[in-house]
Amino acid sequence: MATITKQDSNAQARVYFKTPPGTEDSEVVQKQGRVTVKYDRKELRKRLNLEEWIIDQLTDLYDCEEEEIPELEIDVDELLDMPTDGDRALRVKGLLVGCFKPSDDFITALLEKVKGLQKLNTPPKKSEKTPP
Repeated sequence: MATITKQDSNAQARVYFKTPPGTEDSEVVQKQGRVTVKYDRKELRKRLNLEEWIIDQLTDLYDCEEEEIPELEIDVDELLDMPTDGDRALRVKGLLVGCFKPSDDFITALLEKVKGLQKLNTPPKKSEKTPP
């Protein structure tokens, strides 16, 4: 199990690994590891805010609690890959099949929010990097 701690705002986060229960105390060695960020934090924050906004909107559209929202996945990267807003709107409308409330305002607002995002690409692993 890992615990992430941060001493102050200037220090970097540290990960401390704890030994599993039942391990002898003499074997306990506290190890430190660094948490590395592979993606731009601002972009990740935008994504998180968008996901929270989507959940709020879907609870209103389906008139239910978050846990009761039908299984659907709005993939932002998939939407970003589509060539036109019309294609994006059709895709989202297709996902909202069971929604009986008008969803046009939600779709319009979602497409506007998606325009400000960048597609997240998984960074290549060290073995996959090409030489400069």
